[in-house]
Amino acid sequence: MTDTGALRIAAIVPCHNEEITVEKVVTDLKAAVPGMTVYVYDNNSTDRTSELAARAGAIVRQERFKGKGNVIRRAFADIDADLYVTIDGDDTYEAADLPGMIELLLSGPYDHVLGVRQDTQDTSSYRPGHEAGNRMFNRLTGWLFKSEVSDMLSGYRVFSRRFVKSFPAISKQFEIETELTVHMMALRLPCAEYPIGFRDRPEGSESKLSTFGDGFRILGLIGSLVRHERPTLFYGILTLIFALLSVILAIPLVVEYAQTGLVPRFPTAVLAAALMGLAFLMGSVGLVLDGLRRARRESARLRYLSLDPAVETNPAPVPVRSPLPGTFTESDVVGPTLDDPAARTEYAREIPHRTAARAGQQPAQGPTTAG
Repeated sequence: MTDTGALRIAAIVPCHNEEITVEKVVTDLKAAVPGMTVYVYDNNSTDRTSELAARAGAIVRQERFKGKGNVIRRAFADIDADLYVTIDGDDTYEAADLPGMIELLLSGPYDHVLGVRQDTQDTSSYRPGHEAGNRMFNRLTGWLFKSEVSDMLSGYRVFSRRFVKSFPAISKQFEIETELTVHMMALRLPCAEYPIGFRDRPEGSESKLSTFGDGFRILGLIGSLVRHERPTLFYGILTLIFALLSVILAIPLVVEYAQTGLVPRFPTAVLAAALMGLAFLMGSVGLVLDGLRRARRESARLRYLSLDPAVETNPAPVPVRSPLPGTFTESDVVGPTLDDPAARTEYAREIPHRTAARAGQQPAQGPTTAG
């Protein structure tokens, strides 16, 4: 078991009217990882969420911009820690799984551990349509970004400081999970998945998710991310569509012109030419944006590398070969008495004698002064 006592671990719990569950969530998190700081972000609640969270020992903060994405954006900017945990305040995730997730992240080391939901009840804990939609989004995102993911909409995750401080956080609402997943895929960050317990909300607690509204919002975000992260694919498809339409319209005109020497449908010819022009324009835009994407990704990668990893790894000692005759060793150059200038000067005078002795030669004599 990796020692986490020296690490600053912050749990971020976004909440909107979660007075029924928030106290239990905070208590369970503190019991699972003693010493962890739990931050509850109250997102315009009208009930006793803040009061009960503070009573359970959480640090309560307010975020007036509505939406989970706005909460995550604010928390990632405000909180300074070594490890970050995100978990919903509805008590649907099993807090007891958190030590295993942290252990997995540190043992990798990884920058992101995704909690993959496993039903712990006889009946499905997913709302109607959510499980099928989740599988569809997993496959679509995996195909578009060439990386597999099992539960991209899970809200239970553990991050390294490197991940959090290099994440731009553009999303406003529940599509934030999609943005987190695509950020991981785009930068090819080391990640892992961990099976977690998942249960339905307790009686009296209402979900804030909208099956169709959030679904279309996530689809829109995926399309936007494809346009930004894979511009050659996005604009390549547009190029192909415009080019095909142009060719379909132009073929009858070319055939008729070859037979009669006339172009009777002149507006159709203009439209075909305009569509082909748009095809070339879309292709050019895709190439230009791909160059910008590469520069942006390199900048994000350099920002990521400028941050310290979650675990400091000690490199294995490198064996040092014996010096060849006539060469200097590190002790010859540095010497054992760097703190004393006089001793350092005396030591430097001895270097030619020591070098000549290694080579089996007599040391060169300096010029003498007649008395």
